[in-house]
Amino acid sequence: MFICVDLTIHPPRVSLEEAADTKRFHVSVQGSAAPAGESGALVYGALVYGALVDAAAGRLEGEHAWIAVDAVRRLAGDQVGPSWDSDLAAMIDYARSRDFYDAPGNTLRAQVEWS
Repeated sequence: MFICVDLTIHPPRVSLEEAADTKRFHVSVQGSAAPAGESGALVYGALVYGALVDAAAGRLEGEHAWIAVDAVRRLAGDQVGPSWDSDLAAMIDYARSRDFYDAPGNTLRAQVEWS
């Protein structure tokens, strides 16, 4: 599964794609090339940060995003089956073992992919 931040529309849209696939997790930013230079990174970073915060989905920190588990559940909606909760729990356990989970914030760290 991955969080999609679509910058091609205004306001940007945040969605959860391929929700049933709990074996991988990242943030995909659509509508931007890889940030060019420091100023490009700041502009796109600010747009992504704002989109994640506005959607109550998480926040951007450098090359990674911290995504709220509650937002993942909310965005999954009816896309998932009855075993998904246990699959998500296994994904969180794996993230915890790799220090990709922040327990106080209940957030998962995700690599950001620019496209």
